[in-house]
Amino acid sequence: MIETAVKVNKKDAKLALAHIIVAFIALFIGGLCGFLQVLVRSGKVQLPGGIGYYQVLTAHGVLLALVLTTFFIIGFQFAGMSRTAGALSNKARLTGWIGFWIMTIGTALTTFYILIGKASVLYTFYAPLQAHVGFYIGLALVVVGSWISGFAMFAHYARWKKQNPGQVGPLLSFMSVVNMALWLICSLGVAATVLLQFIPWTLGWTEGINVLVSRTLFWYFGHPLVYFWLLPAYMVWYVVIPKVIGGKIFSDSLARMSFILFLFFSIPVGFHHQLTEPGISPTWKYIQVVLTLMVVIPSLMTAFSMFATFERFGRSKGATSLFGWLKFLPWNDARFLVPFIGMVAFIPGGAGGLINASHQLNQVIHNTIWVTGHFHLTIATTVVLTFFGAAYWLVPHLTGRTFTKQLNQLAIVQAVVWSVGMTIMSGAMHWVGLYGAPRRSSFSDYGGSAQAADWIPYQIAQAVGGSMLFLGIILVLYIIVQLLWFAPKGEEEFPIGEAEETAEKTPLFFDKWWLWITIVVVLILLAYSIPFTHMIQEAPPGSPGYNRLC
Repeated sequence: MIETAVKVNKKDAKLALAHIIVAFIALFIGGLCGFLQVLVRSGKVQLPGGIGYYQVLTAHGVLLALVLTTFFIIGFQFAGMSRTAGALSNKARLTGWIGFWIMTIGTALTTFYILIGKASVLYTFYAPLQAHVGFYIGLALVVVGSWISGFAMFAHYARWKKQNPGQVGPLLSFMSVVNMALWLICSLGVAATVLLQFIPWTLGWTEGINVLVSRTLFWYFGHPLVYFWLLPAYMVWYVVIPKVIGGKIFSDSLARMSFILFLFFSIPVGFHHQLTEPGISPTWKYIQVVLTLMVVIPSLMTAFSMFATFERFGRSKGATSLFGWLKFLPWNDARFLVPFIGMVAFIPGGAGGLINASHQLNQVIHNTIWVTGHFHLTIATTVVLTFFGAAYWLVPHLTGRTFTKQLNQLAIVQAVVWSVGMTIMSGAMHWVGLYGAPRRSSFSDYGGSAQAADWIPYQIAQAVGGSMLFLGIILVLYIIVQLLWFAPKGEEEFPIGEAEETAEKTPLFFDKWWLWITIVVVLILLAYSIPFTHMIQEAPPGSPGYNRLC
């Protein structure tokens, strides 16, 4: 029988650390490219040495939205499963290393072609933009490597269940399995378009590419990707934060149900990113918008659970008023404060997501920089700050060092710098997006129009906020380097919360994976099978998107 460990196994720690180190390298390169990008958008700076604006824009998006997130998430989940379900078997650990090296080789290949200017196709790489074939091969390797790591996690969870019959799986391990199942299912879309469309087209094996099919396959992947980012942040909120503050998990069962609902409602919703595109029936767009809005339910469940945890903790300390618990929370502890700022940022971020998903409201902000501002509230604030907060205990736990008082104070300063910078930059993006300022465009693309001149103050505000964010990146990298190699030796806890003593026993029903996956497949077939068939059958020879470029 495998017992829950107090510490992550040393061999597993090396595997997790390898992923986390690559993630923070990606943070530096991608953050630097983002800094250069906002300087160009201000209209006051030109990039030296023939560096292209869309070159740095592509590197910023790919390295932060795909590489940073995927590597950190997989490293965190390997550590979490080792901590809660026992050390990985030699076979599972070897599989994890194979996945890591395939992902790393793919990342290096993709980054190389972006940096030499052969893949300025943006994070979405829409056709008819075309990159060097090495860019697409690298992306495919990243996805395949992540699948291999996912299979290692599935095998480890199955091993725990086999050796602990009749017991519900550890909560953090359960959540990791849900997230990797979501990732495996949704990334089939991007793998299909890269392997079956972009690579053959780039190599000249096909005359063209069905653009609508490629965009649909991308967004089949692109929206669930958001929840692949968010669910690990939710893991920290549900499982770690209660322990950090000295409280209890409000409800183990509610946490599991929210993750199952995210699995259901995050994948068959990609059409809400294609509301303005022809070739998709309004009926199917409507169905997927409804499914998109259903994700509000597990989001509200999460908010209720977290604030219930805070309130019950506060009441146990003597709080009596509605918000009296606020004064008992550990505001001077970066392990709590940094993720909490991420939680608060998700309130306006989630509201913006509802606007993006609404057919009528989307018409106002579609393809404007409002959408960029929204992403910076969700991934670059909610997710990234939660990851930073987790790294402040995870990295020293894995390296055998301590998160000192001085580093804790610096982490709080970093969070404040990040929050102020993001408020300025994202706020300017949202505001000028309402006036029609386009996303993805450099200042030079606006020309000398009067409208472009009205946008200049907002572009300067973005540059100011972006500069503060880059300073925040430098600060967090300094902290991580200290925790990796220079902080004093010691023991740092991997905090895992416990459920309330009075909570009902979690039913084994949650481990009926065949049922959950079947429901997901049914929802996907309902949402995609008929419209996807129409995209192929109703594109006559010679029409845009049929075996040639639009």
